[in-house]
Amino acid sequence: MSQSPSPHGPMPAAATPRTLTADLERTGFYPPLVADVVDDALDGSVPLAHLVHLETHFERAEVRRHVTVLALTEELLVVTHVDEAPLESDPQRITAQVSTESVPLAQIATVVLSYVFAEPAAYEPGNPVREVTLSLAWSGGQRLDLLPASCGDPNCEADHGYTGSMAQEDLVLRISSEADGPEAVTAAKHFARLLRAANAAGPAGLTPPTTATAAQIARPRVAGFGGRAERGHRGRQ
Repeated sequence: MSQSPSPHGPMPAAATPRTLTADLERTGFYPPLVADVVDDALDGSVPLAHLVHLETHFERAEVRRHVTVLALTEELLVVTHVDEAPLESDPQRITAQVSTESVPLAQIATVVLSYVFAEPAAYEPGNPVREVTLSLAWSGGQRLDLLPASCGDPNCEADHGYTGSMAQEDLVLRISSEADGPEAVTAAKHFARLLRAANAAGPAGLTPPTTATAAQIARPRVAGFGGRAERGHRGRQ
């Protein structure tokens, strides 16, 4: 079936959308558990687009992972976060800590996408992005970064108080081409465009995937996602 060009430009062949289930399997991070949690958070809604991001960090001698899944429906941004941690009573055993949040599209205040390019002096149109950072704000929460202030005199010992910056953000995802692959960076850019478009569209949000453009990014309804009777998110926290 032929498809009309995307309003944001053609999608590279390497960025062919995968299903949500396939992306969860690709992370290798407890796919059945995460799939069931996301399915429950969607509450019968069919995701029109998604973004799956796995991060790994080191805690002393231990390696810990956590995954964030963003699922975009016609009315909501469904955020699911699963973190692994040792059991307090038995550090040799691992627990999975889960949080989910359903954010109305109209409530999203900002969608910020920051880019990093390598060798900017040699940049040519079409050069790949090295990494992107997706920052979302919807609750009015703010992050405050403070550092000791100085006057510029290296010998000054006076107390100049503190200086810093304040940023409004509820969620920050950093996706690197080196760590996550070029496809992940392209997927994050595309998801951010879709989220901005859905947010700007107002209460109507995104339309179901009936047009060729929507079909390019829509995920099919697969087993384990959207298979239950629709109950709706209204009133659900």
